[in-house]
Amino acid sequence: QVQLVESGGGLVQAGGSLRLICAASGSTSRIKNMGWYRQAPGKQRELVASITSEGTTNYADSVKGRFAISRNYAKNTVFLQMNSLKPEDTAVYYCNADARMYGNYWGQGSKVTVSS
Repeated sequence: QVQLVESGGGLVQAGGSLRLICAASGSTSRIKNMGWYRQAPGKQRELVASITSEGTTNYADSVKGRFAISRNYAKNTVFLQMNSLKPEDTAVYYCNADARMYGNYWGQGSKVTVSS
C-alpha cells in the first residue's frame, strides 16, 4: 500500500504562484510514475503533469510553460510549482502514484482557487 498526503493549495490572485507538495509513504519502492491531476466543478478529472521514475516529464498543453513538476526520489516527494496562475486553473488537485501491478493510488485532494 502507498499513502499520499498533499499540501500547498489555497487561494491566490491571477498571475500568482502556488506550490503543491505530495509526500508518499508505505511501499514507495513500488512507485514508478507520479503525477498531478485536477478536477474542476462539473468537469472530468484531467492530467496536469507527470514524471516517470527516470525523470521524464509530461504536461497538459494548458499548463506548459507555467507549471513545473519535480520529484525528490530520496524523500518520496513530488512537487508541482504553478506560476502565472489563471482563474481556469481553479480546481481540486490530486496527487497520483502509479505502482503498476501493485496498484494506483490517489491523494486526498488539494483545493486551488485562482481569483480574477
